Formats: sequence, structure tokens, C-alpha cells
Amino acid sequence: MRPADTLHHAFNSIKSQLLRTLLIVLAMSIGVTSVTVLIALSESARSYIVNEFEALGTHLVIVLPGRTETTGGAPPLFGETPRDLTLDDAASLSRSPYISAIAPLTIGSAPVTAFGLERETNVFGSTHALLRVRHLSMAQGSFLPKTETDEALSICVIGQTIREQLFANAPALGQWLRINDRRFRVIGVLASEGQSVGVDFDEMVIIPVASAQALFDTQSLFRILIETKSRDAMLKAVDEVKKIIKLRHEGEEDITIITQDSVVSAFNKILTALTIAVACIAGISLIVAGVLVMNVMLVSVTQRTAEIGLLKALGASQGQVQWLFLAEAMLLSLAGALVGLILGQLVISVIQAVYPRFPVELPDWGLLSALGVSILTGLVFGVLPARKAARLDPITALAKR
Repeated sequence: MRPADTLHHAFNSIKSQLLRTLLIVLAMSIGVTSVTVLIALSESARSYIVNEFEALGTHLVIVLPGRTETTGGAPPLFGETPRDLTLDDAASLSRSPYISAIAPLTIGSAPVTAFGLERETNVFGSTHALLRVRHLSMAQGSFLPKTETDEALSICVIGQTIREQLFANAPALGQWLRINDRRFRVIGVLASEGQSVGVDFDEMVIIPVASAQALFDTQSLFRILIETKSRDAMLKAVDEVKKIIKLRHEGEEDITIITQDSVVSAFNKILTALTIAVACIAGISLIVAGVLVMNVMLVSVTQRTAEIGLLKALGASQGQVQWLFLAEAMLLSLAGALVGLILGQLVISVIQAVYPRFPVELPDWGLLSALGVSILTGLVFGVLPARKAARLDPITALAKR
């Protein structure tokens, strides 16, 4: 028998049992659909989170007060409070040759009022460098001017949501905005940024860092954001920051440094492992479909005993009979895989329509792996029925006609 004859015979066998064929195709398609949808969701979540962190800035280094470390035993009941980061600490870092921009950051929550309207919002205190470090863009006006960090100016930059809610019927530029008991003149409106790793700049008010420290009665900084000159300079900048702060803090290395690359790499590894785990869990449905293929094929062997005996009596070898049933299993698996891929794409399209801000897309490797695994599953679970058919004695098989 030629390969074309084998495929033709397998195709005719499939057509002769439409109900059996539909059951196998349905089971396989459900498995492939679940695999493709779960892979698309987990892989899209991984890409989304990684892109969110990459959008924070370029070659970003974040300096936090307090040292993160793991020690044995129970935590002490009494301990030293971590030393605060100050504006002088931030200014001292500017002498590093590996740093291109430094944005000190003070954060607080306060009521903001304009034209009799009031709402609670987050207030950022920073400098002109924040525009560069966080890759912000302006819709109107200008950002905080380049001044001395300790100069407390009564100016502010607001997000789009603040502009719409407090200045809906009037131009925001040049208007006074009251934060707590202090007034700030609006000099700029940020372009809509949306949320980025939990920070929504559309609902933000940004004022000079010295003004924020006076507003919230604090001298400490929440964070120091640093942009290094290159990716290669990032590790050198981290060492420089540790060295400089250690000298300023009486020999204590009481800061925690987070690099953008380390965060992205950690999340990438975690979510890649999650994607693989989810794909394996979804693959269980393919195994169930494979068991169904095997059971139905075993029933088919029993029903077609006389046909197998006739083929062997006419000279068909064990290998040829075995390939007849394997070809049938492969065609059924391929049909189920194609239907499953179509259904999977429909489900992904529905998810994209319902959640347009969360891009869901099936990667090429996910499509190919779902298709390949489904066909492989059909072949693996089709081996037992095929071997059983190939081992039938022709005389015994014909006697059961």
C-alpha cells in the first residue's frame, strides 16, 4: 500500500463513523482551545507586566531608605529606625560619573481644591528631572522648572483627571489650586499616562520637592529615582550609590537598591514558569482527549476485525495495518486541533473586545505547540489500538466475520 492509499483508507473509515468522529474531534478541540486560551492569557500577562516595568524609565535605579536583609532567628523587639534619605543625599549622588539624572521623590495624600470643588489625591514632590527619569510628557504648559532642590515654589503640574474634575469649565493653566492650606499655581498639565505599576499620573499633582516637604512636614524622601547613562553603567552606578550613601551615613549601608533590569528579569522568570505550568495543566484536557481516542479506536478495531483479516489475507503487513490506524488517529487529532485553534482564537477575540486595555495574543510558539502536542497525543494514544489490529491473525479475524 502506498502512503496515499493509507490516507485514503483512513479517511473513508472516518467518514463511515460520523458520530464517533464528531466525539473525538469535540474532545480534542476542547483540549486545544483550553491550551491556547490559557497560554495566551498567561503569556500576555507576562508581556504586560514586563512592559509596564520597562515603561518606568530607561536604565532606572530606585534607592529606598532601609536595608532589606534576611537574618536567622526571631526579629528583635527593639531596633534602630533606618536612617532617612534626604535632599543632601540625593544631591551627593550627582557626582557619580555613571548617573545622568536624579529625581528625589516625596509622596503624600492631601485634599486639593479649586473653584469650590474638592477631592483627595496623591501629591508628588520632585524636581525637573522626574520628567526625564519617568518619561512623562506634557499636554499643556510646562513641567517643574530647573531650580535648586531646596527652593520651595508655589507651582504645580496636574494630571488629566484632576484637570477634568476640578477645571472642567475653565482653562487650568494659570489657575490656583489649594492643597491643604497652601496655594499652588498650575503651570502644566500632563499628557494622559494611565496607570503604570499601580501609579496613576492622571490623578496626580506634582509640586517641587521642597514644597512637598514643607506641606507634609518632613525632611525625608520616599525614594530617589536615578537614570544611569547606559545599561552597562547601571551596575557601576549601584556600587557608587552604595559607596556614597555609606560615607554619608556613618559607615552604615542602610539603603535598598532596586534596578529595573533585576525587577523585569525576576518577573519574567516567574511568569514564564507560570505560563509553562498553566500550559501543562491545560494539557491534561488533551490527555483526556487522547484516552477517548484510544478507547474509540479500540472499539473500532473490534468492529472492523473482519476488514483487518481481509487486508492481511490480501497481503497487508503488520506495519501497513498499524499505519492505517495511526493515520486515522492522526487525521482525527489534526481535525480536532484545527477546530480547537479556531475556537481558541474566537475566545481570545472576545476577551480582547471585553478588555481592550489588556492585549491578549497567542504567541507563535503557543500555536505550534498546541497543534503539535494534539497530533502527538493522537498518535501516542493510537499506538495501542494500532498494534492490536496489526497483531490479529488473518484466519481468526475472518472467522469472526
